[in-house]
Amino acid sequence: AKSVSKCYVQVTGMTCASCVANIERNLRREDGIHSILVALMAGKAEVRYNPAVIQPPAIAELIRELGFGATVMENCGEGDGILDLVVRGMTSAACVHKIESTLMKTNGVLYCSVALATNKAHIKYDPEIIGPRDIIQVIKNLGFTTTLVKKDRSASHLDHRQEIRQWRRSFFVSLAFCIPVMAMMIYMMVMDSQLSDAHKHHNMSDEEMEAIHSSMFLERQLLPGLSVMNFLSFLLCVPVQMFGGWHFYIQAYKALKHRTANMDVLIVLATSIAFVYSFVILLVAMAEKAKANPVTFFDTPPMLLAFISLGRWLEHVAKGKTSEALARLISLQATEATIVTLGPDNILLSEEQVDVELVQRGDIVKVVPGGKFPVDGRVIEGHSMVDESLITGEAMPVTKKPGNTVIAGSINQNGSLLISATHVGADTTLSQIVKLVEEAQTSKAPIQQFADKLSGYFVPFIVVVSVVTLFAWIIIGFVDFEIVEKYFLVTEVIIRFAFQASITVLCIACPCSLGLA
Repeated sequence: AKSVSKCYVQVTGMTCASCVANIERNLRREDGIHSILVALMAGKAEVRYNPAVIQPPAIAELIRELGFGATVMENCGEGDGILDLVVRGMTSAACVHKIESTLMKTNGVLYCSVALATNKAHIKYDPEIIGPRDIIQVIKNLGFTTTLVKKDRSASHLDHRQEIRQWRRSFFVSLAFCIPVMAMMIYMMVMDSQLSDAHKHHNMSDEEMEAIHSSMFLERQLLPGLSVMNFLSFLLCVPVQMFGGWHFYIQAYKALKHRTANMDVLIVLATSIAFVYSFVILLVAMAEKAKANPVTFFDTPPMLLAFISLGRWLEHVAKGKTSEALARLISLQATEATIVTLGPDNILLSEEQVDVELVQRGDIVKVVPGGKFPVDGRVIEGHSMVDESLITGEAMPVTKKPGNTVIAGSINQNGSLLISATHVGADTTLSQIVKLVEEAQTSKAPIQQFADKLSGYFVPFIVVVSVVTLFAWIIIGFVDFEIVEKYFLVTEVIIRFAFQASITVLCIACPCSLGLA
């Protein structure tokens, strides 16, 4: 018997089914090649060849001559089939051993492990030699019952509904409290500018200015040192800090636990410091029964958290759109297939309904009018029109006659067809598309990885800058201030100003374009 080896070639530059047909047709003519099977979506060709006549590099060269890119894939383990089963009826380790040893002796089974505790069996096999139905039959013959481990077809791991809900809630909570804070701030700014204009035109004394200023409703003091404005701002800021920022705190804590710093850490730092600082300043002012109202930063956290929650919400909505499309794609897959046994002259001997996962390569599958093709295959018998719009987007049905290829998930229209399965399970065009979209969703764009890496350095850098700012202003204040003035008051003014400067650095850097983008 001639020895047959198998190799995989990565093929690039294929655009449609005619490219596939072109490669298959030309390579079949070559000496030493027994069979070739090309998967368009995976960009992969599986070639069975006679190593005495031809070698994989030569096969790749033949494909290159046809005008495609081709490289031999080293790890040939990709062609292994994997089967996960639930096995019922096992009572002891002896049963486990019996199943494992019998399967390992079976030709085509490469690896097998059975867990008694979970009743599960994990089997790797060579789809060329043996298929899932044969393996299940072997286990049944030993007296155990088996069922397939049901795959989750709903793409629920790509469901962003919960995140969308969470960020939407977070945004609206922040927004509800952010609007009044902004309104008060704008009102104060407008009033201040009007007052300063009046000051210029009417030559009022500073005392009169102060009197007018403090008579404004928002500047009135409820308690000594506590103005209406600051009190309201504080009340509005607390819920935002608690509920709006809750998620950021959790994320930041996780990041710090792993000794990394991400954007969440910066957001939490900026909002917390602004909040705590303002709160402390208020307490100090109240303790001193200050006449002038202190400058607080209660407006920072609600505005920051509102903007960033909005960004996150939009991001998850966009991701959710992709996932929806993917879930729809997955739902197009057929769940069952009708496998037929053919006698001489293609006479139907028997047919049975099986799960799609149990269809083996080379099986003859019957597809009735209106049925979905469960696997990719080649028509052996019958004529029909097929709607392939799920892959091609072409609404006109395509004629299929013996020798034509069909795509899993497409719909057979008027004639009954018998097809021979060429790509099954995870190798079908539809599964490959789903896999590609999943990979695209879960992998980060290079620029995004770069941004994440940057933010790792960016956060500590900003924190250092703001600390430097704090001390720089304290030093400048002490060196340059007329020290003759009241010493205690001066210290307070300088430290307060230095704090303002350093918090400003934090708050400006926090929703930076990098984080929001």
